[in-house]
Amino acid sequence: MSPLSAQVDSDQIISVTSAAHAQIIQMRDDEPETDRLGLRLEIISEPGQEFRYDLSFEITTKAAFSDEVRTHDGLKVIIPAKDIELLTGATLDFTDSQGLVIRNPNKPMAPTIEGLVRDDALSAEIEAVIVGEVNPALASHGGFVTFVGHDELGTAFLTMGGGCHGCSMSRMTMLDGVQTMIVEQIAGIERVKDLTDHTNGENPYYH
Repeated sequence: MSPLSAQVDSDQIISVTSAAHAQIIQMRDDEPETDRLGLRLEIISEPGQEFRYDLSFEITTKAAFSDEVRTHDGLKVIIPAKDIELLTGATLDFTDSQGLVIRNPNKPMAPTIEGLVRDDALSAEIEAVIVGEVNPALASHGGFVTFVGHDELGTAFLTMGGGCHGCSMSRMTMLDGVQTMIVEQIAGIERVKDLTDHTNGENPYYH
């Protein structure tokens, strides 16, 4: 078995490392009704926020009909239908310093802000610049931006995540770097606005 995977087939939604598997099994075996328990993994953050997760043991027969249940070397993992897309490709790991940690390559969904447009040709141009230039430039800090929408008056609204979230330099990065890349290449945009709440970042460079 690979040290980085206890999953048993390609149909798994997430990967579970051997270290995480061993830790979860140990925790599960301390619970009553051990044989009936699975690990429920759920995203509890709102769109536009950094991912936050809830892990709990649940009797597998009580899982909702829409939940997906996968077996990882004897460990059943329950994932709510609403979170399947955002957890696909993620890895559940365990380290002595961090405990159980989820490494998720996906980005949170953009929040829905009333009055903003995000499905027109201008939005597509902004998204293309973000994907092709902005996020690759921020990747060295483990950061990324997510396009929320524009107001048709020349302002593009974004959120910042990963290494840029919670960083004291993130607002300067947004105004001096991201704004420059977008404004110089897109005629319909004159400025960007950062909607991120930077006060709740915990470990800004390591997520």
